[in-house]
Amino acid sequence: MAEHQKLGFIKRCVFLLALLLLLAALLIGVAILTVFHVKDPIMYINNVKVAKFNPFGNTTLIADVSIKNTNFASFEYSNTTTTLNYRGIKVGEERGPPGKAKARHTLRMNTTMNVITPRIVSSPYFKKDLHSRVFTMSNFSRVPGKVKILNLFKQHVVVTTDCITTFSIFSQEIKKHICMWNVKI
Repeated sequence: MAEHQKLGFIKRCVFLLALLLLLAALLIGVAILTVFHVKDPIMYINNVKVAKFNPFGNTTLIADVSIKNTNFASFEYSNTTTTLNYRGIKVGEERGPPGKAKARHTLRMNTTMNVITPRIVSSPYFKKDLHSRVFTMSNFSRVPGKVKILNLFKQHVVVTTDCITTFSIFSQEIKKHICMWNVKI
């Protein structure tokens, strides 16, 4: 009879342990699919200033940019690329250094871009935009990197941002800024 009780006790312990392991796996799976799901970062252009204006050469713009990492995991990114377009014409490109955005933090930085002014001035829309005192520019940014979840899982991602910014020529204020973000896993 004692052997039979020991065997029943062992079966119950194994069943209980298997149930606890299944419950733990289920909780980890739900957490990975919800809390640790890779979310789109939010990129803001806080301010754009003309540092140096040259109508016959390059104009230097300084943009105050904020990137909000809404993930519960840190995001390490390699070299970034941003292309600036005026009415469909490529007028500038900037390459940024690698970095790290901490989990649930906002990273703020200044970026400098050289703009080829003769390409803007030679556009048929330049006089109209100058008269209206507003320029509409589009920019495309590509940020490749990886998200580390609990330092156990590494997920390679590419974040792209496509923005249209309208700013006043004389006051250098941003009038309208619309962005679309995309994360490819």
